[in-house]
Amino acid sequence: MGNIEKNLLKIKAVFLRPDEPFTWASGIKSPIYCDNRLILSYPMVRQIVELEIAKRIKKEFPGVEMLMGTATAGIAHAALAANNLDLPMGYVRSSAKSHGRENKIEGFYKKGQKVVVVEDLISTGGSSIECVKALREAELDVLGVISIFTYNLEEGFKNFEEANCKYVSIANYDDLIKEAVEGLYIKESDLEKLKAWKVNPHDESWITK
Repeated sequence: MGNIEKNLLKIKAVFLRPDEPFTWASGIKSPIYCDNRLILSYPMVRQIVELEIAKRIKKEFPGVEMLMGTATAGIAHAALAANNLDLPMGYVRSSAKSHGRENKIEGFYKKGQKVVVVEDLISTGGSSIECVKALREAELDVLGVISIFTYNLEEGFKNFEEANCKYVSIANYDDLIKEAVEGLYIKESDLEKLKAWKVNPHDESWITK
């Protein structure tokens, strides 16, 4: 079936373009773009990913009682993984609704319930940590966060450590760029640029390396 990184490259859920950088919403120039929503459109890859999420959750968070997806990209993956694990699920909005019950957390849950947050992508971890904070404020016991892909940025590791929150990912940037060379998605000479970007994404000097 192949590893996760290989499949993400195959369906272009993760796309590398070191010579023509993408511009993120934050303004950062990046050699990589990730859109894990594409996974949902490929049944075979979707099954591989969701089974791996469920497997890692069982291994890393054995006491889990409920999954919580992040809005919106994490919701579908949380639902599919919850189905595989026979667990309840809910999701956390980026902001509370302005009408009705004004919920930020959707789904039935109990105070003290042990939950794992399912995220599609982690860069600096900011949005995931906001989700964790909302769940903690609702008196849920957050065991940690699991993502499909992480850029393995030092800033992300630091932010999760400061939030006292464990996080794991089923695929990561370092393994992906190695797989990209082996699969001829990029040239081996591109690795210097790709590694330089990861050291400090805010420093655009990697572009001219």
